[in-house]
Amino acid sequence: MLYFEFLFLLIVLYIGSRKGGIGLGVVSGIGLTIEVFIFKMPPTSPPVTVMLIILAVVTCASILEAAGGLKYMLQVAERVLRKNPKRVTLIAPFVTYSMTFLLGTGHAVYSIMPIIGDVALKNGIRPERPMASASVASQIAITASPISAAVVYYLAQLTDIRPDISLLSILMVTVPATLFGTLLMALYSMKRGKELDDDPEYQNRLKDPEMRDRILNTTATSLDETLPTSARNSVLLFLLSIAVIVVIAMVPEIRTIGEATKPISMAVVIQMMMLCFGGIILLATNTDPRLVPNGVVFKSGMVAAIAIFGIAWMSDTYFQYAMPQFKSGIVEMVTTYPWTFALALFIVSVVVNSQAATARMMLPVGLGLGLEPALLIGLMPAVYGYFFIPNYPSDIATVNFDSSGTTKIGKWYFNHSFMSVGLIGVISACCAGYMLGQVIIG
Repeated sequence: MLYFEFLFLLIVLYIGSRKGGIGLGVVSGIGLTIEVFIFKMPPTSPPVTVMLIILAVVTCASILEAAGGLKYMLQVAERVLRKNPKRVTLIAPFVTYSMTFLLGTGHAVYSIMPIIGDVALKNGIRPERPMASASVASQIAITASPISAAVVYYLAQLTDIRPDISLLSILMVTVPATLFGTLLMALYSMKRGKELDDDPEYQNRLKDPEMRDRILNTTATSLDETLPTSARNSVLLFLLSIAVIVVIAMVPEIRTIGEATKPISMAVVIQMMMLCFGGIILLATNTDPRLVPNGVVFKSGMVAAIAIFGIAWMSDTYFQYAMPQFKSGIVEMVTTYPWTFALALFIVSVVVNSQAATARMMLPVGLGLGLEPALLIGLMPAVYGYFFIPNYPSDIATVNFDSSGTTKIGKWYFNHSFMSVGLIGVISACCAGYMLGQVIIG
């Protein structure tokens, strides 16, 4: 019966993933209801902490966007790319990585993709090379961001087991591990695919006068807009908020209030700081609050929160119910072959299309199996597996932004531009993370 119920869980996740976004959350609600009232599984608590973290971070980042801060960051990124056009394949993945690292979400990088493609084309570089790896890098960086929901959830759960684990110790593993993966992706991309002069599909596009003009004469840029000083100030304030969070995480005494013996949870601190600095940015830049819900960050963040609401609640209900029966067989396998837990994280991520939801679903499973925190943190990059099926918004948008047609989804669906770089990035990040975890978390 447990296997049948697990198959039911996968079917619900698959149906929800076909709808995407909010659809994934509400379809999971159907699955949860069937689990509880037909399969008689005791419902677990909804993922309130993760949802509140997403809500707080998205609110602050959305105010930053409304204040012009994202446009300012985009202009800085474009200047870096155009100053080093011949090195765009190496630089572009680190540009998108940095944006996600700062914002805690990969949905803010869409605006930089046309610029990456434009810089590549204008310098005779196959756009697939920087664009595909830049899209993957924007998602790999989520497990390295101090304000991402996945990282904060890991922190909240693991500090209950090992009080010595801090935000800094997690980042000391995930940041160098994911940067290593990003570097290998960029190096691999330097020579991937045919040169533009030898690419028959690109040469055929050039035969169409309208397409030729679009490819060769159209320039995507953000530098033609003069931004107010408040846009720069909003970015500086946002960076200050991240710095404050890191300092508070490093000094537990700041979080110890009154006679309490236990510091305030970092999950709570991040929620407080994001709301606080969101208010400071709003007041300091005199931003109209009515603009905040209209930005891409707010909309994508709210969709992610609803998706996680349904996915995590339904999945957690099943795994808590099934854990006693699954534990004996799985523990031996994972103990003998630790990498198999990374494979489990990866497969779940492919299905649910969310790193935070994957973390919320699978970290309690890993803890229930008795896996060491060093292993769980080291394999954390494996929560990014949704490049495998090319239906994630950032990948689809990247394909559409590449006017040369070199970044594409292949005839056989799985032979797409993101597969090789995604596998290189995640596998190498997990290998580096595993080794760093043993040394730093050990």
